[in-house]
Amino acid sequence: MFVLRLFRRLDSGEAVFDFIGSRKRWYAVSAVILLICLGSFIFRGFNYGIEFSGGTSFQFRAATAEPAEVQAVAEQAGAEVSTPAQVVGSGGGRSILLRAGELDDAGQTRVQDALESRFDQEVTVQAVSSSWGTDITEAAIRGLVIFLIAVCIFLAVRFEWKMAVGAIVALFHDLLITAGIYSLVGFEVTPSTIVGLLTILGFSLYDTVVVFDKVDENAKGILGGSRVTYSGAANLAVNQTLMRSINTSLIALLPVAGLLFVGAGVLGVGTIKDLALVLFVGLAAGAYSSIFLATPVVCELKEREPKYAALAKRVAARKAAEARGETVPASGVARKRPARGAAIAAPRRAGATAVAQEAVLDDGPVVAEDAADDLPVEDAPAQPVAAPGASRVPPRPGARPQKRPAPKRGGGGRPSAKKRR
Repeated sequence: MFVLRLFRRLDSGEAVFDFIGSRKRWYAVSAVILLICLGSFIFRGFNYGIEFSGGTSFQFRAATAEPAEVQAVAEQAGAEVSTPAQVVGSGGGRSILLRAGELDDAGQTRVQDALESRFDQEVTVQAVSSSWGTDITEAAIRGLVIFLIAVCIFLAVRFEWKMAVGAIVALFHDLLITAGIYSLVGFEVTPSTIVGLLTILGFSLYDTVVVFDKVDENAKGILGGSRVTYSGAANLAVNQTLMRSINTSLIALLPVAGLLFVGAGVLGVGTIKDLALVLFVGLAAGAYSSIFLATPVVCELKEREPKYAALAKRVAARKAAEARGETVPASGVARKRPARGAAIAAPRRAGATAVAQEAVLDDGPVVAEDAADDLPVEDAPAQPVAAPGASRVPPRPGARPQKRPAPKRGGGGRPSAKKRR
């Protein structure tokens, strides 16, 4: 029941979790993960495939041969196996792929003959130069730089440069964590790994832009009041988009998890595990960073601006005054509540009207009295009360006040008794 109520509240967009207020905790979690990843970069490094380190690959069809047996035969023939043999395909198209270090022509022929004589299958040999992997890496780096520049320009135009900074921080966070997990697991780095890294950048950016759009919507007009800070508006936006982020991430992660755990783990299809792992880790890291990192970074930058720092002080003063039981108008100036039954007569500015509005943030509704309290009150001299029947037209400047003529006796009244006779 609790879980259902929680999801119901999240689906309705209520501020359930204080993501922004706990941002130091999320910073610490990300820092620990990044330190572990950096340590893996230094002490373990990466297991580069032959596309990056150079080498020779041997592949042949084998319906029943086991990868360990194939690897043992190749090593006996003098090959230095760089990565364990992998199964490619299934059923009638099942084959074994073996990657070894660089071999001369004689070494390649010797290993090829040993495999063909043992398994009675034609073996395909392919020599790969390390310069090919270098070209792929340089092209990927150029694509990454162009992508980041385009992202910065788009976010700066659509929102502002502070949101561009938050998005770039989240992107580098996702890249480092994905590469660190890849290094810890020890999977081979192939061109598919580079393609997967570029793919997760798009997903991370998509989720981040969705949250930023809601933050920008909630933050409009908050500088004119004292009810919520920029962090409060951003926290509500994260809560309002949380269910969407969870649903999108689950939909994206389920098929990738099938490739990783079922395809590579259960079925043993080794050629897709490098792409599946980088996608799985990158999608999960992208969902995490858009909620716990990108938006908090934007709040850190925004609340350093003088206008938002002043807004935070007004909000804090308002909450303190409300805790003391004082009446606080929307402008944030506190005043003591009047005694019950006491009449307060304060003329309002001419033409001013109080507009009742409903607050969409976490401080409750703004009633008409609070809105009217923001209007300046001008001291006006007390006007004399006109006598009944007196002229309501104001006299001209400098004119003497005219007295109303007294009615003549008998005139306009009832006729006298003599005239009636």
